[in-house]
Formats: sequence, structure tokens, C-alpha cells
Amino acid sequence: MSTPVIETVATTRRPEVPREPAGPGTRGSGGRRGNPWLTLAAVAFGVIMVGLDGTVVAIANPYIARGLHASLPDLQWVTNAYLLALAVGLVLGGRLGDRFGRRLTYLVGVVGFAGFSAAVGLAGSISGVIAFRTLQGLAGALLLPNTLALLRSAFPAEKLNAAVGIWGGSSAVAIAAGPIVGGLLVEHISWQSVFYLNVPVGALGLVLGLAVLAESRESSRHRFDLAGLATLALSLFSLVFGVIKAQTWGWGSPKTLSLLGASVVIGALFALVESRVEHPLVPLRLFRDRSVSLGTLTVLLNFFALFGVLFFVSLYLQSVFGYSPVEAGVRTLPLTTLFVVSSPLGAWLTGKFGPRVPIAVGLGAVTASLAFLTQLEVHSPYLYLWPPLVGLGLGIGLVVVASTDAIVGNTPVDDAGLAGGIQSTAVQLGGVLGSSVLGSVLATRVGTVLVDKLTGAGVPAALAPKFLAAKEIVAQGFAPVPAHTPAPLAAAITEGSHAAFMSGFHVAMIVGAGVAFAGMLVAPFIRRGANSGSGPVAP
Repeated sequence: MSTPVIETVATTRRPEVPREPAGPGTRGSGGRRGNPWLTLAAVAFGVIMVGLDGTVVAIANPYIARGLHASLPDLQWVTNAYLLALAVGLVLGGRLGDRFGRRLTYLVGVVGFAGFSAAVGLAGSISGVIAFRTLQGLAGALLLPNTLALLRSAFPAEKLNAAVGIWGGSSAVAIAAGPIVGGLLVEHISWQSVFYLNVPVGALGLVLGLAVLAESRESSRHRFDLAGLATLALSLFSLVFGVIKAQTWGWGSPKTLSLLGASVVIGALFALVESRVEHPLVPLRLFRDRSVSLGTLTVLLNFFALFGVLFFVSLYLQSVFGYSPVEAGVRTLPLTTLFVVSSPLGAWLTGKFGPRVPIAVGLGAVTASLAFLTQLEVHSPYLYLWPPLVGLGLGIGLVVVASTDAIVGNTPVDDAGLAGGIQSTAVQLGGVLGSSVLGSVLATRVGTVLVDKLTGAGVPAALAPKFLAAKEIVAQGFAPVPAHTPAPLAAAITEGSHAAFMSGFHVAMIVGAGVAFAGMLVAPFIRRGANSGSGPVAP
């Protein structure tokens, strides 16, 4: 799921690179092209597309699994292939916009995102879905970095904060609406329709963008850091692929260890490359500042929790509890709605106290909420679910804004754009690792306890081990009941399978809580940056 966020933007901005002459309609001319508020409306379509995509896919996952006979790792790759491509391509997408034009790169991203979304729905196989989701992520990497660059080009300094707030708010609203929209579409039309939705949105965004966006680009060109891009992509791919395959190969498997080791080695090579090239993809000097490094870490840990929870709560509500997609979407609103509300609150707290207080409070709320989710059982009332979702939405929103302030505020103004790219990459990587690591933990736990849970529910001891072959189905919350099974035995298989899923869910939430708690411990070491906003902003 991609989540553009509200950034704290310094009053002093990076000097604007001269744009190509655009005639009447450049900033301040009063014309249509380059008009600040029309520019904001145009880029909002792109932000909404990406925001919707994350949460509607979470709702569609059970239907994709049934329609395409997909396993749990397949479903994770539907999410992770997109997120990985997006994470790897964000910095490159921003650099392409600087070189070839931000308007052009953004519009290419809009067309690509909408087109590949349609291709996902038409694919007809899980491998095709994963392939087109990868291309969709690459298109999103062209789109997202250039939305903020276009706003910075169009708005005067004194109005940029308001514009960025609306920019981030449009994404938050899309995320909140995603579960409802996705639920209605998959329940009444098909799971493919959640991807077709991007086509009309993208078409409107393209038409408006062609009409109102003004072009801007860098005045001097630098050689692309292809070696840095290649080593970063290979390192991230090895990490995520190794984590996902660990649930089938085992964490101690030579293949798993080889992939994880390769990720570390290639990551070290990436650092070496970046220290040697004249114009690195990611200048390592930025991370010498402790607050930039720790701010990036807290963003990653924050979205580790968000993506993991959305993925498994959606499976729990639909597969275990039996809610329809719309009912499941409505029941995730406490999380997404509080995320919308807590973002401006986080900006106010950050302005008043600096980033360390909202980060500590936010990750404390996330930790407590994940711990509370371990009390859920198969037949728990909704009363047990909505309070931790509220806590998660509140905590995640606080951390997003404060961590972004820690990154951008402690980065030189000339590197503000790159700092935004680092923050966005941390968001995507956190999402990849959250769904991958917690999914692997859940599946491993299900395989460990499944036989005991089945026999405890009344399945004969001689029959229970045969269901281990279906542990991936159980890890999605389904009960592998064979056709023509007598009703009492079918009930026992269902009860035992759901109990095994909940055991894995509990362990995954414990791991997530531990990760969030570790992030909370580093918050006191993050300081307010010299480039942060000068004062508190009213919530």
C-alpha cells in the first residue's frame, strides 16, 4: 500500500530551478497552466489513485485467492511486488522528473498506473497479476515523487504548507474510503473491478494534468547512478524474497540464509558505490545525522505495523469471522479514519514539542494496540477489535508526521527533495517487510500448531496430520474441509483450523508489538531540526 503523507515544509525552500517558458499561465500569471490550485487538483488524482490501491487490494485478497487458487505467499507477492517496485523506483522517478520534466514524468506515471491496473484485472492468472502489479509499482514511482515537486514549483512559499496538507489529506481520505469502495466492488461486481477503478480516475487526472500543469526541470544534468540503482534493487529484492520464502523453505534453510546474506553483502556494496560516485543516488552523508537515521527507522517500523495489521485483520474479518467485504471494510474504518484525524494533530504536537514526543506517544499507542489484538479469538465480539484499531490509527498518524519532520527538518534545505524520497522509500519498505515478516511468522506458527488444534477440536488423531498439506490455506483463515465431509467432522476441522490461524495471528501481533516498542525506545534520541517549521500548527 502506498501512503503519501503530510510533510512539515520549511518556510525557506530550496531555490526553484528555472522552468521552461510557459507563456500565460505560469505561476502568478493568473492563467490556467501553472495555476497553483488547479495544479493541486490535478496531482490529487494521482495521489488518490495510489492511496485507493493500497487498501482496496487488502479487501480483494481473499477473492483473488479463491478466484485464482492463490497461496498465502502468492497473495503476499500481489502486495509486495507492487511495494518493492515502488520502493526501489521512488528516488529514480524523482531524478527522471528533474531531468526530463516533472509534468511529463508525472503524466507518464498516471497513464502507466491506470493501464497496468487494467492489465491486472485482465491477467487471468496469479503470475500475471503479480507481474502487472510490479509494473504498476514502477509507474507509481514515476507518479508520486513528482506530485510534490509540481506543487513546490507552482505554489509560493507562504502557501505551500496549506497545499501539502491538502495533498496529504487527499491520500488519507482515499485510504479511509478504500475498504468501503473495495468491499462494494468485490461483493457486487468482481475483484477485478477494484483495479479497473483506476482507469476512469487516471483518465480524469490525465486530462486535467495536460490542461493545467506547467513543466519544470533541472537546469544542469548529472549522470544517473546506475550502479547504485542496481545494487539497491538487488539488495531489497534479496531481502524481501528471502523473508517470504522462509515460510516454505524454513528460516534455517541454506536457500533462505543465502538470500538474506546476499542482501547484506549487496547492501554493503551499495554503500561502497554511493561513497565513490560523484552524484550518488542516495548520498550517505545524510545519514550521519542521528535524527535523519532514526527518523527513517521509525517511519519504517510504523508502516511495518500498519501494512501487517491491515493484511491480517482483513483476512480475519472475512475468512474467519465471515463478514462480507463491505462489512469488513466498514469495520476497518476506526483505523483509517483516525489516521486522517491524527495527522494534523501530529503536526501540532511536533511544532510544539519537537518530533520525539509524538513519535514516542504514537509508537507507544501502536505497541499497546498490537498487544491488545492478541486477545482476539475466533468468536470475539467487535468490541474487542475497534479499540486497538483506534489506537493504531491514532499512533500511526502521529508517527508519520513527526518522523517526516525529523528527516526533512534535519536535512539541508538543498537536499529537501531527496529527504522526501528517503521518507517515501522507508514507507514502502516498511510495508513490504510488515506483510512479509508477519506473514511468515503466522504461517510458521500455523504449521506448528495445526495438528494439535485439530485434534483438540475433535478431529481424529490419525486424520489430523493429513491436513498439514493444507497449512497455507489455513494461514489465510480458511478451513480445508473436503467435499462430502460429515457435518460434525466438518465443524471440528473448521474450529481447529480457525484456532490455528488465530494462534499464528497472536504470535504475529506479538512480533509487531516488539518492533513498535523498539521504535519507541529510540524516540528520545531524535531532535528537532534546524529546517523544521518555526512554530506549532493548529490541529
